[in-house]
Amino acid sequence: MNIFADLHVHTRVSDGRLTLADLPAAARSAGVEVVAVTDHDRLHPGLDAPVTTRDGVTVVRGVELQVATATGRVDLLGYGVEATPSLRAELDRIQTDRIERARRMTERVEDRLGVSLDVDFEPGVGRPHVARAVDESEADCDYAGTFERFIGDDGPCYVARDVPSVERGLSLLSAASAVVSLAHPFRYDDTEAALDLAPELDAIERYYPYERPVDESRLDAVIERHDLLATGGSDAHDERLGVAGLSADAYAPIASRLPDAQG
Repeated sequence: MNIFADLHVHTRVSDGRLTLADLPAAARSAGVEVVAVTDHDRLHPGLDAPVTTRDGVTVVRGVELQVATATGRVDLLGYGVEATPSLRAELDRIQTDRIERARRMTERVEDRLGVSLDVDFEPGVGRPHVARAVDESEADCDYAGTFERFIGDDGPCYVARDVPSVERGLSLLSAASAVVSLAHPFRYDDTEAALDLAPELDAIERYYPYERPVDESRLDAVIERHDLLATGGSDAHDERLGVAGLSADAYAPIASRLPDAQG
């Protein structure tokens, strides 16, 4: 399938490698015409409208928001996001928590490894920044090893984030977004519980680079039963776009929900 729209992309304002300035060239290189910038718990400060055009590429302002459910944490994707006061206040709170969490994890890793790490404690910081700092330090530990040995969910240096409840997250995103989607449903320990959120959603991320078999028929059945849109994206954390996403025809019903592009 030719990827027309990649609706799950991260930039340097969270844990990606891509800058907003480099996005149009990366999109053209991949043959992608629409990109949704969905940074973790943050609206990209360089995007001033829900949908814009940059050097011929349509850019959808989005966000990936992690929320807590009764059975675990899941990620929600908001598309065509308006910066409502309530959503902005919650994202600011989350970023403050992210910064404090990163400080605590960094201190724990430094104590374990006996090194000083160069981590910028600013909005968007997360575990990948700590792992990259370890990889670039004099410690005998690389990026993957940092997660495996120290900051994975069960690691000795791990610090949990304070995330909103699924009810609050859905309320905030529904009021601010043209489309709210469940991200990568087959990445969760309890996929069925995640899919139980379907009645509260506009869409489910149908196309995603899992790199392992998934029950596509199960996703299709849930999407059809609840009359949902199917979203898709590469979850890019580097400059490679279009690894997964939507064809032009599949993107059309989503485009119909979004405001017109500005710029």
